[in-house]
Amino acid sequence: MRSAIENHHRKLSGRFQRHGRWSRVRPSLAAVVIATGLAVPTVTAVPAGAAAPSPRYVYVVNSQSGTVSVINTMTNKVVTTIPVGDNPLEVAFSPSGARIYVTNQGTDTVSVINTTTNKVIANIAVDDHPLGIAISPFGTRAYVTNTQSDTVTVIDALTNRVIDVIPVGHNPFRVAASPNRPRVYVTNQDSDTVSVINTMTNRVIATVPVGHHPFGVVASPSGARVYVTNQDSDTVSVIDAVTNKVVATIPAGRHPFRIAITPDGARAYVTNLDSDLVSVIDAVTNKVVATIPVGHNPFGVAISPSGARVYVTNLGANTVSVIDAVTNKVVATIPVGDEPFGVAAASIVRPSRAPITVRRPQGRPHRSEATSQEGQGQGQRQRQG
Repeated sequence: MRSAIENHHRKLSGRFQRHGRWSRVRPSLAAVVIATGLAVPTVTAVPAGAAAPSPRYVYVVNSQSGTVSVINTMTNKVVTTIPVGDNPLEVAFSPSGARIYVTNQGTDTVSVINTTTNKVIANIAVDDHPLGIAISPFGTRAYVTNTQSDTVTVIDALTNRVIDVIPVGHNPFRVAASPNRPRVYVTNQDSDTVSVINTMTNRVIATVPVGHHPFGVVASPSGARVYVTNQDSDTVSVIDAVTNKVVATIPAGRHPFRIAITPDGARAYVTNLDSDLVSVIDAVTNKVVATIPVGHNPFGVAISPSGARVYVTNLGANTVSVIDAVTNKVVATIPVGDEPFGVAAASIVRPSRAPITVRRPQGRPHRSEATSQEGQGQGQRQRQG
């Protein structure tokens, strides 16, 4: 007799069968983005006495609802729902927090959301069956894995245009950008490898063997280590980013899928789909130091910029578990849409009150913080090239 989890996998595998090789993966993608607000396109000042904390937000992609739920982390309530494309799977944010990018596997597109209005402002056509997405540290490039094309699409995030397509391994899933090196890392599900891309040339410069059916990938805040979950080895591979060699293999729970690292780089949180648990790894000792029960079929995991909260999407429960990172206990459970997926975090705060506009003298053009930051990144990238 099949277990409840196996039945759940069979049901979801059937749904993804029409999309190709998805039947191999235990369908447990979830896209959560902790977006702590956005840049405001005017110079603002908060009135005296307005000491109330500003709300921050978590964005959750609901794959079967075709929507993104926006959660206020002060109240742990969904405050709005954004329609996107068909079968949305993953999500990433710009460094400024002003934009959010969602991959839509059913329409082979990436939706771009303005976090000021929570409206879709662009839909970008990519290759066959997009899944993972990562944004460069300056916010000037987006990298999208295409599972059926065995490619990574490179998008100019300033113009929302595709500028390159990079061949990688077989069935690429997740992608992560280094915070301080011109590198992008791609897990290749059916090759049991990680492709290392030089973002200066958009070419693969190394292929790293890892465990069986790698899925999640994340770079440490220092950029020195890259962590990869191997869903059918029940392990996490630790890669040295200088040598591109695996330096440690850490046992995890049953079918680990996603992984996130605290801002200080001290701990990693891993979702284990078939254990209904989150493993907490000490990044110094490479040992599991805690195991946290969460909802059914946990998949996505994201950590708040302060490191105080961890957000986990539970694919089989249609909920998000909120974990206190000090006690490693679940402190809230939030209902969201159907089959929630993923993970990423921004650090810009949305004002809790209407801002006071500071008028600038005529003739002095004003750019938003987001535009200035991305423009500086573009300039630096051009100088590096």
